[in-house]
Amino acid sequence: MKPLLVAVAALLLGSLASALSIETLSPVRSVPPEIAGRFRDPRGFQQSASGEYFVFDRRAHTMWGVDPQMDGPFRIVEIGAEPGRLLDPTSFAVAPDGSFVVADAPRGMARIQVFTPAGFLTAGFFLNAAARPRLTIDNTVLSGIGSLQFTGSSILLSQPETGSLVSEYLLSGQPKRSVGTLRATGHESDPDVHIALNSGIPLLTSSGAMYYVFQAGLPAFRKYDAEGQLIFERQIQGREVDELLPKLPSSWPRDPQQGELPVVRPTIRAAAVDKADRLWISFDAGFTYVFDADGDKLRVVQFRGVGAVSPGTMFFGPTGRLLVTPGLHEYEVNPH
Repeated sequence: MKPLLVAVAALLLGSLASALSIETLSPVRSVPPEIAGRFRDPRGFQQSASGEYFVFDRRAHTMWGVDPQMDGPFRIVEIGAEPGRLLDPTSFAVAPDGSFVVADAPRGMARIQVFTPAGFLTAGFFLNAAARPRLTIDNTVLSGIGSLQFTGSSILLSQPETGSLVSEYLLSGQPKRSVGTLRATGHESDPDVHIALNSGIPLLTSSGAMYYVFQAGLPAFRKYDAEGQLIFERQIQGREVDELLPKLPSSWPRDPQQGELPVVRPTIRAAAVDKADRLWISFDAGFTYVFDADGDKLRVVQFRGVGAVSPGTMFFGPTGRLLVTPGLHEYEVNPH
């Protein structure tokens, strides 16, 4: 019996150690409530090298600016279907120089627009596809372009409906390249589900390499080199993920004859890359994994604000702090 007791004790200690390994991060700074309360549905919070903050208010169809002191917000781009305004926007991204892009969908057509930090339109183009729903989260349908990256000279989109995971466009709208083959899902006979399970988040690293994080289905990510060649693919594993896997749906019943589309909920809500090329992946269940440049897991993190925070978007600012929605919080993430 003694060896058995030792084994049980070791198992309990191992479980305790695993539980204690989860780090809790609290914000070092947040947008003041009297300012944050002016935003109806902030779905993006990013910062340029100058220190200016940008807030993407999806429900208000508006881009806001907030000065580095967080003294007050100001509108940069407002609602409207015409060029230089926003209608049914889905995502945005800021370049280090403060220029930014927004994906929206006037008349149901997917559009990309490029703006100066002050909100002046400098480029824009429509994609050759309607903005169709892919993923649904928090009762919000993520239509068309759910995630994008902006280098300042080109735009990277998650666009699996083209047959590749990522499409890169010049600011003129001309395709530059495609990166990544679609993964096998077992639902190739149902294109809508197959595309949804290949939707993801493209993320550029400081070295020019790119991560692609699959948002729905089995949790996984890939890393490509600067030329677009696959370096590795990692299946995401861990105790927290083990608890999620049995809950993943295997079918999405609907009536295609009635024009219904599958309601696919993402497993992964957000992802970001820090200056050391570490990949941060936030799950819908409220925990975040951190991986090194070789794809090995380093940390398990949970965020706190007023209460628990499950990141909807994450972005590393010029100081290395992590900016998170909801809550418009700023976190110091480097362990001391």
